[in-house]
Amino acid sequence: MKTDLQLKKDVTEELDWDPAIDAAAIGVEVREGVVTLSGHLPSYAEKLAAERAVSQLRGVTGVTNHIKMRMRPAPDDVVERIEAALRRHAEREAKHINVSMKEGTVTLSGRVDSRAQRLAAVGAAWSAPGVGAVVDDLELS
Repeated sequence: MKTDLQLKKDVTEELDWDPAIDAAAIGVEVREGVVTLSGHLPSYAEKLAAERAVSQLRGVTGVTNHIKMRMRPAPDDVVERIEAALRRHAEREAKHINVSMKEGTVTLSGRVDSRAQRLAAVGAAWSAPGVGAVVDDLELS
């Protein structure tokens, strides 16, 4: 079994190796095999990539992801961008989804037919620039 110090070294090396992750912006702590990530990254996708990379390492028993996104100013057309992305992912389902935004928080409401459609809608919202939080008020039909 690896010590926490050995595991921290492995985690740091894994983050350094992954070109999709700004490892210098991530703090790593390990306690009894549980890895805690902290810091600030520019996107939700990069936050998830860091968590995925770390969670697959041998010896990791859990991951706590406290990484925050650096807020970028939201463009004036962020709601339109999210709606367009929703149409690309699920044109029929997008007609039943309402999107609103206030102070960097996007709220999705309406109805979707499956969990996959819900995940696609939430993912589309997170991918828009300037989004700091997504509230999923979607209902499954």
